[in-house]
Amino acid sequence: MSKNIRLNAFEMNCVGHQSPGLWTHPRDRSWQYKDLAYWTDLAKILERGVFDAIFIADVIGYYDVYKGSNYHALHQAAQIPVNDPLQLAAPIAMVTEHLGIGITASTSFEHPYTFARRLSTADHHTQGRLAWNVVTSYLESGAKNTGQAGLLDHNSRYEVATEYVEVLYKLLEGSWEDGAVVRDRERRVFTRPEKVHEIGHKGKYFDVPGYHLCEPSPQRTPVLFQAGASGPGKTFAARHAECVFVAAPTQSLLRSYVSDVRREAALAGRDPRELLVYNLVTVIVDETDARAQAKFEAYGKHVSYDGSLVFMSGWTGIDFGQYLPTDTVRRVETNAIVSAVEHLSGGDKAWTIEELARWGGVGGLGPVFVGSPTTVADILQQWVEATDVDGFNLAYAVAHETFEDVVNHLVPELQRRGVYPREYAPGTLREKLFGAAATLPAHHPAARFRDIERVKREEANARAAAVV
Repeated sequence: MSKNIRLNAFEMNCVGHQSPGLWTHPRDRSWQYKDLAYWTDLAKILERGVFDAIFIADVIGYYDVYKGSNYHALHQAAQIPVNDPLQLAAPIAMVTEHLGIGITASTSFEHPYTFARRLSTADHHTQGRLAWNVVTSYLESGAKNTGQAGLLDHNSRYEVATEYVEVLYKLLEGSWEDGAVVRDRERRVFTRPEKVHEIGHKGKYFDVPGYHLCEPSPQRTPVLFQAGASGPGKTFAARHAECVFVAAPTQSLLRSYVSDVRREAALAGRDPRELLVYNLVTVIVDETDARAQAKFEAYGKHVSYDGSLVFMSGWTGIDFGQYLPTDTVRRVETNAIVSAVEHLSGGDKAWTIEELARWGGVGGLGPVFVGSPTTVADILQQWVEATDVDGFNLAYAVAHETFEDVVNHLVPELQRRGVYPREYAPGTLREKLFGAAATLPAHHPAARFRDIERVKREEANARAAAVV
């Protein structure tokens, strides 16, 4: 029996997300990103297509690696201007009933105490349909503009992230017990104070002594997405993530990644099948192969060469503006997205700079599948069978045309084959995805922080032993 295929929509609260220059297409709506109707219209399209979630990316900072400046990023609207993603959760939730809402936020630039309140608020407002995409960030400009001397090295960023999520777990899972909120009008008791605990966190990067500000939301901790594909990223994902986003351009790279992260999850004491892996893909689909190919070629005429290299330079930390178009991409040690460098310089293909710009102009780092519903469905099923991936994060070329085409053409074909759902499961996002409880399972590392008083005693004893 063929494995089911899952779909997310990969978006960003900006103009030029993964396909720089396509905002010039006459049917593109991405320039309307600042209007709520853009997002509510898209949400209704995706829910009609039974997508798991809308996955909203984000960056703090801007792409200034290419030719040593921010000029081309601004000129081509390459993820700048960019608005805050978390504020989209409520309006999306108001026009949908089931669609998950994945929000990206960095552990490098926002304090965990205030962020915990923002997460709980959004999970309340969406009735438990929120996911948090945990990222460590990769732009030096973001670090410099948030009062840091510079971006921490790659491994240190994951060390910060590990403590960051621990603080979140303590606040979201341990601070307020089940039953703390009673709302007893007759006795005039809203909350039982003895059931609300200070977390007493004292760490290397964060000191957070007090209580969480919010009562528990439907999921307590939102569904955890994570987009790390480097060695430390995979280790972090294997321990913490429930849904993993990867941008592997080839089947061999994707198969290796999926195998590695599932193996590491098992070593961490988790069920590797409870980790859902989505690969970045752009689908250009129409009624026939010829119509789809013609559409793809028409899109290609709007690609920005400089905009594409702005992204590639920012993602890898390599200034591709310093090379000739015929030069080959070389391995360079950088402090940006390590996996992107590994994929481009050590994969199955040797890329010239010109090929890199042309290839990345539609869909960014992920592959592009072009064809009729039958052709694209065949490709997706083949990738799933060959790599063990669970689904795909679909980027758009033209907003919202790309997603309309997927919902109108591809989804019915996948449903006809019995590999795609026809309706949503009930409950919170976690319940829809895993068919289990609304909260994280007992074997997830967050669960140990539910007895926060025991955790505080253990940590106090460990500190005392270290002094001795």
